Amino acid sequence: MGVIQIELFTTLDFVAQSPGSPDEDPVGFPFGGWQAPLLDEVSGAQVMKAYEGTDALLLGRRTYDIFAAYWPHQEGGEDNEIATLFNRIPKYVASRGRPDLSWKGSTKLGPDLATAVREVRDRHENVKVVGSLNLVQTLLREKLFDRIDLWVHPIVLGVGKKVFDGGAVPTNVTLLEPPVANPKGTVYLRYGLADGTPATGDMSTPDRGV
Repeated sequence: MGVIQIELFTTLDFVAQSPGSPDEDPVGFPFGGWQAPLLDEVSGAQVMKAYEGTDALLLGRRTYDIFAAYWPHQEGGEDNEIATLFNRIPKYVASRGRPDLSWKGSTKLGPDLATAVREVRDRHENVKVVGSLNLVQTLLREKLFDRIDLWVHPIVLGVGKKVFDGGAVPTNVTLLEPPVANPKGTVYLRYGLADGTPATGDMSTPDRGV
């Protein structure tokens, strides 16, 4: 059985909507493309490293449509490395509609999403979820993820769809490696799903030194 890894670019207030372009999700959101001014060579190298070993993509319908319109045309260009990867590996799409699956290697998931996702995880070693905030809420709710990678950027937007936007349930996670910050202040956090649910305590108990 493989692992499902959620990869999200987020602001300090956990807005993850439309980081790459004003055209990603323009309706009612004035900050599309907020990530672009914060990118540098360090963060670019970190992102590329994060995709090492990826052998499948799991995407929501909107993210899939954006990727399918862009990545098939980028091989040989500035983004050749990631374009070659995305074009080569299977793409699984969560959608209630009828997406255009002309991007080579694309498959629509069945109506029982939880079962379909588990089958994808059984079939691959390293399944990456990118963007796809509606899908992410389902994965969080069902605890159908093994790792969540957050790129936390040093801005606050105050509006927009958030990482934990209706899908979060009480869940323990564990930090898998020390956080990494780039020169512009973006912090890379890598967490793994852990057993159980969050515990509670009393700060006034003697063993807390209070």
